[in-house]
Amino acid sequence: MPEIATYPVSPEAAGQRLDAWLAAQLEGVSRSRVQLLLSQGSVVVDGKPAKASQKLRGGEVVEVRGEPVPAPLRAMAEDIPLDIIYEDDDLSVVNKPAGMMVHAGSGATDDARNRGTLVNALLHHYRQLSSTGGELRPGIVHRLDKQTSGLIIIARNDAAHLKLADMFSRRQMRKTYIALVHGHLKQDAGTIDAAISRDVIRRTRMTTRRATGGRTAISHYEAVRRIDSEFFGKFTLVRVRIETGRTHQIRVHMSSIGHPVMGDTLYGAPGGLRVPGKGAGGETIRLNRNFLHAAELAFAHPRTGKMLELSSPLPEELKEILAILEAERDQLTVLVTKK
Repeated sequence: MPEIATYPVSPEAAGQRLDAWLAAQLEGVSRSRVQLLLSQGSVVVDGKPAKASQKLRGGEVVEVRGEPVPAPLRAMAEDIPLDIIYEDDDLSVVNKPAGMMVHAGSGATDDARNRGTLVNALLHHYRQLSSTGGELRPGIVHRLDKQTSGLIIIARNDAAHLKLADMFSRRQMRKTYIALVHGHLKQDAGTIDAAISRDVIRRTRMTTRRATGGRTAISHYEAVRRIDSEFFGKFTLVRVRIETGRTHQIRVHMSSIGHPVMGDTLYGAPGGLRVPGKGAGGETIRLNRNFLHAAELAFAHPRTGKMLELSSPLPEELKEILAILEAERDQLTVLVTKK
């Protein structure tokens, strides 16, 4: 039987949301964790299942059934294929697929939090990785979002890690991405210099709109190709070189100028492309990732100083989207049928 912890609600708590109140009672437990417990039915109020938004009256008895603190995250070796672009005794450069987390993160279950990560694949493939990033992030010098594909540098010893990290901090890494954004950019090229900070309302988002507290973020973009689809609207394929590496930097920067990255519903992109002729409730083409790919890396080798210039082509699923957007009417049916 799971352990049951009981928490009486004082009269002063009347009117508070249950999830916020309970998070304040449980030391070291986040509100998101409390909401997860509620969704799993592990919290009851006066013997009845409760919802996160439930308003307290005062005088109730809240029971938490089970352990509110999740098991510690850990990195584990897993036999997962790696697309290695470059490797030597000091570092590796891996082509990460979209959908793979770089290291263990949040999730409802042990598997969701700890399995299928790039770190797990690296631990299986290599005997030694740098320890500078800690037990959860061996070898990880920088990160890519889960739904972003492309090149990521892995440090295989601490000396290489420290030098690579210093190059990142000094902006001596040339990192170039390919993105498809909604709409036609007004300029062929430009620079977005806008500090990025956490959105105070939606904590999963970043924003450029806060007046203070943001971190410097600079992105240089240039239009590669403008697409004017008869069926799906206007798009621009862009190359983006980032000087800094802030969380969601390209995604939030492009959205801030009115051109969200395709597939990025968190920052305003639509959920899919409506297939013409299918009616209001018809078929929709969905890209289950962001159209954002880390395509090029250029940097000096941390030990030899030799310049490394590495590249990765667009993944097939992104090429297919471009083909659909640029298809003529008679080609569209064939391309959609293949998907």
